[in-house]
Amino acid sequence: MKHRYLPMTDNDKKEMLSTIGVNSVSELFNDIPEPVRFTGEYQIKPAKSEPSLLKELSRLAGKNADLKSYTSFLGAGVYDHYIPTIVDHVISRSEFYTAYTPYQPEISQGELQAIFEFQTMICELTGMDVANSSMYDGGTALAEAAMLSAGQTKRKKVLVSSAVHPEAKDVLKTYAKGQYIEVVEIPYHEGVTDLAALKELVSEEVAAFIVQYPNFFGQIEPLKEIEEIVHSQKSMFVVSSNPLSLGALTPPGKFGADIVVGDAQPFGIPTAFGGPHCGFFAVTNKLMRKVPGRLVGQTLDDQGRRGFVLTLQAREQHIRRDKATSNICSNQALNALAASVAMTALGKQGVKEMALANIQKAHYAKKSLSEAGFEMAFNGPSFNEFVIKLNKSVKTVNQKLLEQGIIGGYDLGRDYPELSGHMLIAVTELRSKEEIDIFVRELGDIHA
Repeated sequence: MKHRYLPMTDNDKKEMLSTIGVNSVSELFNDIPEPVRFTGEYQIKPAKSEPSLLKELSRLAGKNADLKSYTSFLGAGVYDHYIPTIVDHVISRSEFYTAYTPYQPEISQGELQAIFEFQTMICELTGMDVANSSMYDGGTALAEAAMLSAGQTKRKKVLVSSAVHPEAKDVLKTYAKGQYIEVVEIPYHEGVTDLAALKELVSEEVAAFIVQYPNFFGQIEPLKEIEEIVHSQKSMFVVSSNPLSLGALTPPGKFGADIVVGDAQPFGIPTAFGGPHCGFFAVTNKLMRKVPGRLVGQTLDDQGRRGFVLTLQAREQHIRRDKATSNICSNQALNALAASVAMTALGKQGVKEMALANIQKAHYAKKSLSEAGFEMAFNGPSFNEFVIKLNKSVKTVNQKLLEQGIIGGYDLGRDYPELSGHMLIAVTELRSKEEIDIFVRELGDIHA
């Protein structure tokens, strides 16, 4: 056996090949034409000993600009928030850490109850009737909402605000291509959705309009006006939300949203290089049976005791796959648990205070930058992000900030050519007044 950590000896391999009636591993690929088979050698380094490998990986990890050593003003969908210490203690317990699909309720009550609590808290935050037990991330949740809308309305066109996260729009377009659904972007005006353009393009052919709240620029969209325009044509109103912001903002459900989606990352989930995170998906009662993924319900056993079970399971992962509106059959239960523990530890008042702290600190940073001579790209209310104009490339500015131990904002020119030289800055509750003041000073020196 060449590698002690691979659970297969040469004899194991021979027995397996003999059982299926072939003489070698290469025979398994006989159905693949030789011209398209890979016959070269992979350009990878030779194997190292475990101590050498650990040393190399530690050296590479040391190159990362981590959030413990650097002060971050980078958001754009993934944020540096306070994570209560209890989160890691709970999710590290083996019964949660290694839990699999809870199909057997008699042995999965803890996992099922945790998921049920997650669903309940998401409903309370969003103002919706029903939430599922989480999805892969915010982007897939948004795309699934579009597919549900198309299936429910029997229409093949989806409108999406250009102020929705660019990566979420890409996921949406990928989903839509396979379903032959047309995706049309509605332009933004002064940082929010152009209502005149929306009014012009909404029609009886449109399945849904998707808007982000707060949007990708941090601006607060006028959901009341949007809802009236969208529902005038009986299209579905889909809102993608930062769940933390809903501790301070009026929830989309109060504005008549049909579907509310988003990513639970702001609650108890580290940035982790962009994932894995945890999407949420909440709907009105009318759409309960169309929700992708899993639903956990509360019931009583034969002795009248409260219990939890997977419910409404006539879904794509079990039966009628040819009629499925979704192929999602998994979720992010561990990350959903982390979000639940974080929300529980903070409590309703704590979530509200945390949301307000984001607004106040971002406002302080915006005011300080304005006083330092920086121009804001957009006016109007915002949550914890805002956009400033620079006289140098954002890449150059960020390189200089990194030398000072600061992770700068997001380069909007990557996704919006008209916003070249504009930086999206995020200020969360973790940023102290001193850190904000240093950031403003350093940015001013670089910008001078």
